[in-house]
Amino acid sequence: MIDTPKANRLHIAVFGKRNAGKSSLVNALTNQSLSLVSDTPGTTTDPVGKAMELLPLGPVMIIDTAGLDDEGSLGELRVKKTKEVMDKTDLALLVFTSENMDYTLEKQWFNELKERNIPIVGVLNKIDLQEVSLDKLSKEFPMPFVKVSAKDKKNIGDLKDYIAKYSPTDFELPTIVGDILKPKARVVLVAPQDLQAPKGRLILPQVQVIRDILDNGAMALTVKDTELEDLLFSLKEKPDLIITDSQIFKKVNALVPEDVPLTSFSILMARYKGSLEMFIKGAKAIDTLKEGDKVLIAEACTHHALKGDIAREKLPTWLQEKTDCHLDIQVNSGIDFPEDLETYKLIVHCGSCMFNRKQLMSRLIKAESLGVPITNFGIAIAHINGILPRVTSMFPGI
Repeated sequence: MIDTPKANRLHIAVFGKRNAGKSSLVNALTNQSLSLVSDTPGTTTDPVGKAMELLPLGPVMIIDTAGLDDEGSLGELRVKKTKEVMDKTDLALLVFTSENMDYTLEKQWFNELKERNIPIVGVLNKIDLQEVSLDKLSKEFPMPFVKVSAKDKKNIGDLKDYIAKYSPTDFELPTIVGDILKPKARVVLVAPQDLQAPKGRLILPQVQVIRDILDNGAMALTVKDTELEDLLFSLKEKPDLIITDSQIFKKVNALVPEDVPLTSFSILMARYKGSLEMFIKGAKAIDTLKEGDKVLIAEACTHHALKGDIAREKLPTWLQEKTDCHLDIQVNSGIDFPEDLETYKLIVHCGSCMFNRKQLMSRLIKAESLGVPITNFGIAIAHINGILPRVTSMFPGI
């Protein structure tokens, strides 16, 4: 937990044809033999990520990908995986060489990256083999270019400067909760330690929220739900904010006075990683669900489901009780997202602590383009319990 989580790092992905030197470039950038390098086309099969510090940017994630021109049925799957990397890419490095002057494929990928509003830096690699002018490339591909030799590590410093210069500054919001806290605010965090809680540690959203509270000069007091009533009774003054696990919203809402602001870790993550407004709008679609409607419950990570799992047991039960309907509820975990998204009447997404903001926003944009309402766990639970206005009222613009 001492390292910056992957989801909070700037994601820099390297795209290009097979044997363009992408893996050598990643190794040169990271100064490690991270990716396997070979003259055999198609050496890189699955995307490979490396967390590192890149000054002056700070913590980043460098992602090596398979060749855009991979062939065969397996090659098509590799290209599909490479395209999925775009969903979480904050900055793209598009690699060219002078060995093949037909840049039709690179043009297709350049256009798709531009359509996704992903900043791109062009990298002309292998200048140790042949020096090439950038005039033609610059005209055909309007973007900044750097000429390098990944093999000899020539101009890698220049490339790092370009990465720093053209990286987006809004890939991560500046704070999770600090913007609604005054200095020395007293914040109570309710973290139930039940069967689903990891042994010996807090879950990532809880850790991140505590750190954010401290970074913003406020005070964090963490307690289990079983001790919350005792804590509230013992405090001389009411807390400025209470943040709870969404699964126990109903219990905590009953214990917390109406004049004490209440929200949840999941709702904070909805605002930090995605669009709170879109998620709130999506939650209202719960009221329109009918018998047999398909509902997708999406998790950003994969984990071993235990008794009382939120995605597989609790949410399906609460949704069907709220709608008084039998719903066709399907659970999807990990980075894969269903291709038949338009068949769903509602998507309920997790807090996405394992996704970067770009990755979750890509899902929101896709759902919106297909007209499929999307909400998140905490907001859905709050709506089901009739407390959504209360637990979102402290956020500006809501």
